[in-house]
Amino acid sequence: MKKYLVIVESPAKSKTLGKYLGSDYVVAASIGHIKDLPGKKMGVDLENNFKPEYEIIPGKEKILEAIKKAARSSEIIYLATDPDREGEAIAWHIAEELSSKKKEIYRATFHEITKTAILNAIANPGRLNKFLFEAQQARRILDRLVGYKISPLLWAKVKSGLSAGRVQSVAVRLICEREEKIQNFKPEEYWTIDAQVRADNPPDFIMRLISINEKKPNIKNQAEADAILKDLENASFKVTKVEKKEVQRTPAAPFITSTLQQEAARRLRFPSKMTMSIAQHLYEGVPVGEEGHVGLISYMRTDSVRISDEALSAVRGFIKTNYPEGCLPPQPRLFKNKKSAQDAHEAIRPTSMELTPERVKPFLKKPQFLLYQLIWNRFVASQMANAVFLQTRVESLANKIYTFSVTGLTTVFPGFLTIYDEGRDDEPEGGNQNPDAPDSGHKIPPLKEGDPLTLLEWKPGQNFTQPPPPFTESSLIKELEKRGIGRPSTYATIVTTIQDKEYVNREKGKFHPTELGNIVTNILVKTFPEIMNVQFTAMMEDQLDRVEEGDVNWVDLLRSFYNQFEKRLSEAPTQMRNVRGESKPTEIVCEKCGARMVIRWGKRGHFLACPNYPSCKNTKEFKTDENGQVQVVKQKETEIKCEKCGRPMVVRTGKRGRFLACSGYPDCRNTKPYPIGVTCPKCGGNMVERMSQKGRVFYSCSNYPDCRFVLRETPIKKPCPECAAPFLIVEWRSGKKQARCPNEKCSYHRDLTENAEGAA
Repeated sequence: MKKYLVIVESPAKSKTLGKYLGSDYVVAASIGHIKDLPGKKMGVDLENNFKPEYEIIPGKEKILEAIKKAARSSEIIYLATDPDREGEAIAWHIAEELSSKKKEIYRATFHEITKTAILNAIANPGRLNKFLFEAQQARRILDRLVGYKISPLLWAKVKSGLSAGRVQSVAVRLICEREEKIQNFKPEEYWTIDAQVRADNPPDFIMRLISINEKKPNIKNQAEADAILKDLENASFKVTKVEKKEVQRTPAAPFITSTLQQEAARRLRFPSKMTMSIAQHLYEGVPVGEEGHVGLISYMRTDSVRISDEALSAVRGFIKTNYPEGCLPPQPRLFKNKKSAQDAHEAIRPTSMELTPERVKPFLKKPQFLLYQLIWNRFVASQMANAVFLQTRVESLANKIYTFSVTGLTTVFPGFLTIYDEGRDDEPEGGNQNPDAPDSGHKIPPLKEGDPLTLLEWKPGQNFTQPPPPFTESSLIKELEKRGIGRPSTYATIVTTIQDKEYVNREKGKFHPTELGNIVTNILVKTFPEIMNVQFTAMMEDQLDRVEEGDVNWVDLLRSFYNQFEKRLSEAPTQMRNVRGESKPTEIVCEKCGARMVIRWGKRGHFLACPNYPSCKNTKEFKTDENGQVQVVKQKETEIKCEKCGRPMVVRTGKRGRFLACSGYPDCRNTKPYPIGVTCPKCGGNMVERMSQKGRVFYSCSNYPDCRFVLRETPIKKPCPECAAPFLIVEWRSGKKQARCPNEKCSYHRDLTENAEGAA
């Protein structure tokens, strides 16, 4: 008889644990949560201290019954779910279901899935953490109260199916406010003056005017620049100052959840949800040859940069053995946590220095390998020596009052840069940004004070201050972390949800609010200012942390929140803007009945509608010109006829991208996918444009599901000149836009300029 039952949340994790624990143990998987609040009602008793009404998640009945059956034949039960709030909630709910079995139930926690960690956790188990569970429960109830109370108001006032979230709505607000700053930004002109000069030795280099009469230049226009250049017509240059100093760069700390998501987005273009999914698999264990399932990384939901003494010793030994002398610093490098860090888990790191990326590469899928390699390189680099540079700053004085300068940087010792250098986002704020500025990356020849310089060319430059850039996935997560909004385990969900709800779009990696996102944000800010307040949201996160620490009672936290929230709810039905009921008159005349059309709001945004609806159902798309005038968007008619009524089909755009619609709408509602004029190479059907639920355009055969040929890349309606394939596809390689043949056996490709060719 099996004596011990170990319960985890995933099958992959159960395989890895089963490998280490031996035949006396049964390892069962709950497949995530087994209980949750009900799906069709709020499930929170407001009159009874916010008591939650948990129920078995539909579809989990058989899983729970299997766990109960295994428990009946086991002497001791170990709950070994993830060591965080969600894992504690899973363990707590399983324990509730097994409590009547009169079995010893222990909590086993570990932060990496290695044999040593697993055996130690089983040998030294603890008990369930009440405060950790209550923190998860409080968060779940808070989110349920906000969602179930505000969402119906949005359905009535804006659009059916909308949702509000305590954290997601604040994230959308940040994106809306950033977009507003960008739209309202007024660029200011400024000029720079550079001098290209030559010394006795190459190379030629560029110096920039940095002061006039020891004051920073403020050159506002070309006239002022020309006046300075005129004064410098006969100027002679010589070196007046040479400063040399050694500068060092320290490596970044090992990854925490937020920095892993940011760097994976920057370097690998991984969405945060994808990053966390891959990291979960690497943590739980993947098959590595004869070794079977092996956990490759430590727990991936953490806000601590702490590293265990054992891991520090291992990585220092690896550096000493595998890198040149000087790469290993005399003492281990210790990183300081932020004040808000809970420090419950270590930083994200490899579980064993023997499992190098090269060794495990044959057993990993490409995305798994890339993320593991990123984690590995960051961890190793974090314990390597500083990079050392020689910085040389040269100044030259012209006409006694104009000081020009250039700074050069020479690598003396690469240190940690041998293996890794951290990526960077765009600067978050606007300012005097000039990518051509002669900064520390310039190469300059050996120089000393008094050396003459020959002026080769003046290079005056017109510049404009830049607005703050739109948020990327990386910079949004960085902003959420900086402001204390959400926690490591929630960032990926936040970023995914705001896109799925169509509150924001992502174009070329940049987030922009949709019209719907702006409308909902403005409504919520006015009606529920506390919910949408960034500081209030951060304060609530801090209070949840204090519940976890046992310093705040979870019921008191909810009561304090709900007393204020309830007052706003009572006022909302009368105070909230009713977008659905709004109509704005225009000068556009309805050609069907002669009435002046109005702007109304519908499920696809604002549109022109006849005020005589329902007797006249005429509608039109419109746009607003630079002067604010409403203009009808003329629908592009095609030669394709509607097979139902014979009228021409027109091109329309909806939430799923372009499509063909009958011009006889609303009398005829026939629609078809948008054809791109390319023949399916598999069956000869027509390729059509489609859009995924994530908003990504792809191309598939019109004969689906009989033909399942799909293209992710954009096709070009030109045959391959080498193998006569019927079309080419466009993709980016090494930062260049290229057209290449889709035939895997053909190597044809060529670079494309922006306007070289149009896609299908």
